[in-house]
Amino acid sequence: MWLVYWFEYVSGYNFNHYGIFPRTITGLRGVVLSPFIHGSAMHLMNNSLPLLVLMAATIYFYRPVASKVILFGILISGLITWVIARESYHIGISGLIYVLASFVFFSGIFRKSMRLVAISLAVAFWYGGMIWYILPIVPDMSWEGHLSGFITGLILAYYYRSVGLVKQDYQFTETEFDNYFDEDGNFIPPQHEDSIDDNRQDVN
Repeated sequence: MWLVYWFEYVSGYNFNHYGIFPRTITGLRGVVLSPFIHGSAMHLMNNSLPLLVLMAATIYFYRPVASKVILFGILISGLITWVIARESYHIGISGLIYVLASFVFFSGIFRKSMRLVAISLAVAFWYGGMIWYILPIVPDMSWEGHLSGFITGLILAYYYRSVGLVKQDYQFTETEFDNYFDEDGNFIPPQHEDSIDDNRQDVN
């Protein structure tokens, strides 16, 4: 993102027309390219810190699916934006930010893990104000991209709810069951290695 903006700044070239333009064939290229394009330095800076925090949380807590969430998040949210958005160029990586915020929040709830629910509540506390921007309250902001990202994150959180860090109940193996229970199902206390054998003689 920063390299693209730097190139625009030094060259005077504008990449905005490579963003998502709804319901046109050429506008589909923006599904992949728009996350790297920003309209101003302020736009870029406002997106950088939330992206860094949410990507770090996703990669740390959901490592097995993190790359898929990021990739599918960009593609699916971009396609939804392409379908529902008003006729204008939609640029910026805020769609992915909403994907990750939504994914992290709902994943903790779907997985019923106390640690992940705590992360979800932290995301809600830090970025709860983002929810208002999925509504058309700012004329020059792509609320359609935000809404698409939010929906995509919810879908991915549900789809990957059983993959990765999931609280699981312990299951005895057949061997362990035989060691700890007799034929009638009665518990057999384990014998410790340091138990005294009356028949053993001490050796000096």
